[in-house]
Amino acid sequence: MSLREKPAPGRLLLDDTVPLTAVIEASQNLQSHTEYIVRVQRGVSSDNSWQVIRRYSDFDVLNSSLMVCGISLPLPPKKLIGNMDREFIAERQRGLQAFLDSITQHPLLCSSLTVKKFLDPNNYCANYTEIALQQVSMFFRSDIKWEVLEPLRDIGWRIRKKYFLIKNKEQPKERYLLSWVDLGPDKFLSDKDLQSAMKLLTSLSVPYLCPLLFSSTSESSALLIRPFSERGSLRDHICKAKPRESYLRKYCNPKKSQGLELSQIKLYGRQILEGLKLLHDGGVFHGHLHTSNVIVDEGVCRLMDVENGMLGVPSALRPSFTPLRKINTTEGVDVFCFGHLLYEMTYGRPPDSVPLDQYPAAPYTAVVSVLQSILSTEACKSGMPTVLELIRTPLFSDVQLHQSEKLQIKVSSRLKEALKTAKESLEKRLQEEQRVLHQHRRLTRAQSHHGSEEEKKRRKILARKKSRQSAYENEEDVSVRNNNNSGGGRAALLSSIQTFSKGKLKKSESADRSKPVT
Repeated sequence: MSLREKPAPGRLLLDDTVPLTAVIEASQNLQSHTEYIVRVQRGVSSDNSWQVIRRYSDFDVLNSSLMVCGISLPLPPKKLIGNMDREFIAERQRGLQAFLDSITQHPLLCSSLTVKKFLDPNNYCANYTEIALQQVSMFFRSDIKWEVLEPLRDIGWRIRKKYFLIKNKEQPKERYLLSWVDLGPDKFLSDKDLQSAMKLLTSLSVPYLCPLLFSSTSESSALLIRPFSERGSLRDHICKAKPRESYLRKYCNPKKSQGLELSQIKLYGRQILEGLKLLHDGGVFHGHLHTSNVIVDEGVCRLMDVENGMLGVPSALRPSFTPLRKINTTEGVDVFCFGHLLYEMTYGRPPDSVPLDQYPAAPYTAVVSVLQSILSTEACKSGMPTVLELIRTPLFSDVQLHQSEKLQIKVSSRLKEALKTAKESLEKRLQEEQRVLHQHRRLTRAQSHHGSEEEKKRRKILARKKSRQSAYENEEDVSVRNNNNSGGGRAALLSSIQTFSKGKLKKSESADRSKPVT
């Protein structure tokens, strides 16, 4: 794309879920302070990297802004005297590297706007809150029945999504959640089809989907209104957190988080699976299931942010399932995300990593059996079970639901075809990213193996063997040449002797013939 060329309307080329890695390459001393040169890379391609220069004071400000998370980060302490000493700077650089690693490897901290600005200031310099306020103000001027009560700052992890608590002047006691979000890199629906899809979602009234009351889309963003739950999300329930608090404060290091009772796990899990099945049967892809996107309302779980897939925003768990090449469909992604959610409902926290073959002591063996069918190494290599197969497991099959009639989403044939095409494009982007990551991992393993001590020893032994073999072959060649040379000399000598003997014999015969006969 040339410098003058603008991105296609409604497309955000940057995927905020692609991990950033940071390595301090060097340091340089100026008159009164030291600067550290940090190499930052997005994803696995070294071509997508850049340098940022940071002072210790910048690291200190970053650490202060992240203290809300309740995690003690390993920032090296300040030092006023002797802080320009070479050995001290080298030691501090190692400490700052450990500090960066602890942030970039944390699933929540790495996605915060503060960290993104620190590592990638060029791409995260916009004031997203101000942009959202402008868009919301324009909307309220066109529809005066709504009124903003307060902005809900940082209640969600998405950098380009902002929340506001609002009310309807005609129903002043009711509270609603307004969200503004940028369209993402996976937006493959045309503007017209996207409007049709959003209209479909606002018309739905089914038990296991959170109602969407209003939606409005533009070329680059969307504005959404839905009921506000004072009780918060399923994750708020697990973490015993207040819904309006910052997500870093609520979820990074929750002190009171606790797994649910078996009866709740069975009921909530079955309801969530029914919601997924309803979407899949209607040809609607989700891809954004996690405990923060589930609302518990009077004992009924409702899926939120179903529109995310249509708006093209990347999944929160994308860094977790992208390395797993068998999880390459939207249905497989939903089942994988359900496994994460089920683990969190059971243990009160999300899994540290996946694949996962060892589980903490669990009071419910039936739950572990389902977790193994989704999160184990074997499952991640062979593929995910279907939603219907999970519903039929002993854990969920005997759950009694109040809804007796069969639920369905009626989608027009034109929109269903558009959703199918968009789904295929989304899966194609995921599969291409998985292919690139797989190649990078193979190359990295090969390079690591080539540079290992064991491999170096093996190559030395082979080199010695080849050297000895070569020396032995050279000795054989010399011996053969010598033998050939000595054999040739003997032949020449024999030939000379034979020639001499023949000559002498001829002379003798000639002399005999010249003698007179007596």
